[in-house]
This record gives sequence, structure tokens and C-alpha cells, in this order.
Amino acid sequence: MSKIKIWLKAIRAPFFQAAAIPATVGAVVAWREGVFHLGLFLLTLVGVVCINGGTNLVNDYYDHLSRDDDITKNITPFSGGSRVIQEGLLSAREVYAGALPFFAVALLIGFYLGLTRGVPVLILGALGLFVGYFYTASPLKLGYRGVGELLVGVTLGPLAVLGSYYVQAQRFSLGSFWASLPIGLLVAGILYINEFPDYEPDKAVGKNHLIVRLGPERAVGGYYVILALTYLTIIVGALWGIMPMLALIALVTTPIAVKAAGVARVHHSEPQKLIPAMASTIVLHLSVGLLICLGYILDKLL
Repeated sequence: MSKIKIWLKAIRAPFFQAAAIPATVGAVVAWREGVFHLGLFLLTLVGVVCINGGTNLVNDYYDHLSRDDDITKNITPFSGGSRVIQEGLLSAREVYAGALPFFAVALLIGFYLGLTRGVPVLILGALGLFVGYFYTASPLKLGYRGVGELLVGVTLGPLAVLGSYYVQAQRFSLGSFWASLPIGLLVAGILYINEFPDYEPDKAVGKNHLIVRLGPERAVGGYYVILALTYLTIIVGALWGIMPMLALIALVTTPIAVKAAGVARVHHSEPQKLIPAMASTIVLHLSVGLLICLGYILDKLL
């Protein structure tokens, strides 16, 4: 495997949608309101992706130090880390060092946008970087304390969407905040469902996220709640006029959510059979995010 492919595997590049979608949603909401700067959007996109890439590397490093990823046996394409350390493709030191340029670029972009668009951008970016780094890093280890899902949902939901919107519009709005809620919920849902296969190793190292605290069978109910709230926020937002009615187009993804929930209900303790639900949650995040964007675009054009 080439070095480039190894690093793409390490940073989990295919999952950068978790950062790209909220940045896009924020910019599209601003565009609908008559404000859009392509260069600033691209800078924002690079910034949030860099935070995401650095976070993935730091998490791999600290999950190796705790031996969490090392003792994981139920490996899936969506859980258990990137495995580059465990497979001997990169050393732990290389992985940690690799995170630093990502965070450095994110900081430089954050300072630039903070100076040119407003201090709130810098504050939101700094909060995102803080949560990303200390999700598994000592001494905070936020992901070990039962608040990881909430923090990730907030960071890659409201913080990222509002940050992207502010870069464009230089203000906050209820509409941009509301549009961020289904995005944040589904990001939290991705993390949540991906934690099921890691239940045993996470429990062994004291990574007491919600799946460990509740147990896989009881935790399925939390997955149902996340999916239900996702669609509820879209419906309420459209009916109250906070989002355009055309955003309801995102409801066409409901059958995917229902099927994923059914898989989780039956196979919550069978990692390999849970993979379709994990994949579907990622598809939901991507499709709901893009369809919400489409709803905003069509609302302006029509």
C-alpha cells in the first residue's frame, strides 16, 4: 500500500462528509438569504475537514494508548479505528505527528476568518478543535464520560453549520440554527450506532459512552430517538416557517431510517450483522443533508 493510501486510510477520508455536509448546509442557508462567497465557503470547508482529519488521527493515537483499538476483535468498516497502527502501517508517533499539520491549517484558517469575518468564527472553530482533540485525549477524555455523542452532534451540527453561515452572512439566525439540528442529530447517530460493535473493548478500558452505560439492548432505544428527532425537527421547522416547506423533501429518506432501526433492533449485539444499519446511518446523514440543501435551493429558485 502506498504512503498516500495509508494516510487516506488513517485520516478516514471517505467519512469527511461529517464535516463537509454541515459546512455546505450553513453556506446554502446563507445563499438562500442572498449572501454567498465561494472563496470563503471553500476556506471554511477546508478548515472543518482539517479539524475532522486531525481529530481522527488523535483519536486513533489515544485509543491505541488505552489499548482500546488493540483489543478490539469485532472490526467493521465503520468501527474499531482506522487500524493503521494495529496493522503496522504507521507508528503511533507518526499518527500523532500527522494530526498536527491538520490542526495547524485549521487554526490558520480560523484566525484568518476570525480577522476578516468576525471573532465568533474563531470561537466556534476553537470549540470544534477543542472537542475533537480532547474527545479521547487526556486529561479530559470526553468520549469516556457519556457526553461524547452529544458533543460530537453539537460540534458537527450547530457549531459547524452556524460557523459556516456566519462566515457568509456575518450574523447568526434561527433558520441556520434549526437547519443544523437534523445534521447534528445524524452525526451523533453515526457515532452512536458505530459504538455498538466496540461495546466490549470500550467497556474494558473504561470508555463509558452511552452504549456501555446502557448496554446494547437498551441502547437501541436511543438510536430510535435520534432518528425520530431528526425527522421531527425537519417537520416542525417547515411547519413553523423556520425552514422552507421544500425542506420536507428530506422525508423521502424515512424508509432508510426505518430499515436501519429494524436492523439495530434485531442485531444490536451482532457486529457484522449490524453493518447495514451503520452504513445506512451514514447514507442518511449524507442524503438528508443534501436534500435539505436542495430544498433551500429550490425554494429560492422557484
